[in-house]
Amino acid sequence: MDYSLPDNERGTILIVDDDPMNIDILSEILEDHHEILFATSGADALKVAEAEAPDLIVLDVVMPEMDGYEVCASLKANPVTATIPVIFVTGLTSVSDEARGLEVGAVDYITKPVSPPIVLMRVGNHIKLTKALAMLAKLSTTDGLTELANRRHLDSRIELECCGLRRPTGPLSVIMLDIDYFKNFNDTYGHLAGDDCLKEVSRLIAETVRRSLDMAARYGGEEFCCVLPVTDHEDAMKIAEDIRENILALKIPNRGSDISKYVTVSLGVVTIVPDGNIPPADVIAMADERLYAAKNAGRNRTLGKDFVTTV
Repeated sequence: MDYSLPDNERGTILIVDDDPMNIDILSEILEDHHEILFATSGADALKVAEAEAPDLIVLDVVMPEMDGYEVCASLKANPVTATIPVIFVTGLTSVSDEARGLEVGAVDYITKPVSPPIVLMRVGNHIKLTKALAMLAKLSTTDGLTELANRRHLDSRIELECCGLRRPTGPLSVIMLDIDYFKNFNDTYGHLAGDDCLKEVSRLIAETVRRSLDMAARYGGEEFCCVLPVTDHEDAMKIAEDIRENILALKIPNRGSDISKYVTVSLGVVTIVPDGNIPPADVIAMADERLYAAKNAGRNRTLGKDFVTTV
């Protein structure tokens, strides 16, 4: 029987087992169909899961120091890894063992010795389900015009970053930016041209803010927000200036601007230490205040404030 999968049904799978032989067995079953990551301890599994965000985790139960039940519970308690499906593959065969696995959040439970066709089909089914759910989630969290994250997604992400629980830890920088004289642009060229302008600016922002940790979002109208975890103020200011200069270099005409013949943006940057004590709304408000200071100072510029060193 042919178990090959189309590209859109292939996934990244993290195999977790303290016995390298078991990892080899599962890898041999799955490696022709999926990308394989592995970890030989619970602690390493948590690190890899958070850093790599696999589509699915295949997890042993009986491991030293931190067993599979504890690993699964920790994964589900972490907002970054909570939605990654977990399949237990274990020698424990009792009903109570299986019930406990499902209770801590696993989506399936396979007993050893494994059957390669069963493993392939169960893994494949969960990968397809995971990708379908991810597509639905993307549609619900993506701005339809610009394809950046939408306001709802941005609010959730800012809340996550401000809680101070992300690993690795470090300063959090936020950029707010606004297209200068955009109302005049729409009045001069029409709303369809305005939409095209928003798309071009969004594309450039996404190309500039390109780390997997980062987020670029449409805040509303012609205003955008970039969330830059583990980014100090100096680096955030450089990224903001790159955005400003690259948008100006697009040379999108704007006869309605009082400061340039081309479309320009103004930007505000703030950097904080995310420790759970600063409300997400305050972070946005501080970045917004810097943005409007930049607009009041003449537009087409970047102004920032580093609360890491000034507070």
